[in-house]
Amino acid sequence: MTTRQDLYDRGTDELVARDPVIAHLVEVTGPVRLPTPTESNFAALVRAITYQQLAGSAARAIYGRLVALLSDAVEPESILRFSPEELRAVGLSGAKAASVLDLSAKVHDGTVVVDDEALADLTDEQIVAGLTVVRGIGEWTADIFTMIHLGRIDVLPIGDLGVRKGYGSAWQVPTPTPKELLELGERFRPYRSVLAWYCWRADELYGGTAPSPVTGGV
Repeated sequence: MTTRQDLYDRGTDELVARDPVIAHLVEVTGPVRLPTPTESNFAALVRAITYQQLAGSAARAIYGRLVALLSDAVEPESILRFSPEELRAVGLSGAKAASVLDLSAKVHDGTVVVDDEALADLTDEQIVAGLTVVRGIGEWTADIFTMIHLGRIDVLPIGDLGVRKGYGSAWQVPTPTPKELLELGERFRPYRSVLAWYCWRADELYGGTAPSPVTGGV
């Protein structure tokens, strides 16, 4: 059985052969190492919403209180038992409480699918489009979920500042706009997730300050 790590290793080998900048970054920073998912797809999305625009320590504390409120059952039905006010009481902003409730309602009624079997039949673009119907889930959150949690191999989060800055630093060009990065990334298909990973590493290596989702910036 081919694992997602196998896919990333294969993609890395392919891009090393294609591009000397990637080859250098691999030599300096090492192989791609995605974290192994330890929670459900639904819980990962709730966590992603909670972590939006917050420092890691604050986000972890709020998410911990939310999990405690739910008695460790981060499921749509559990969340829907609570009011927006009760969710705000654990530290969620009003907008994030509304987003978590909207996600829960849409998963509960089948508008949004998050189970692995259903997602396996969808393209990356279909997954992102399906998730962004949820209030508060934009393309960045959907891209990061698809790349990091699902382990998809050809996702390029063009809205991520660290990816854009890292590309500029590594290839010694001005930081590209999202549209420019989309065009620049075409030559790295079908392994653009590998490109994104090494752009994050380049941003860290060359003194960037944008946190990557893998190192605590979700």
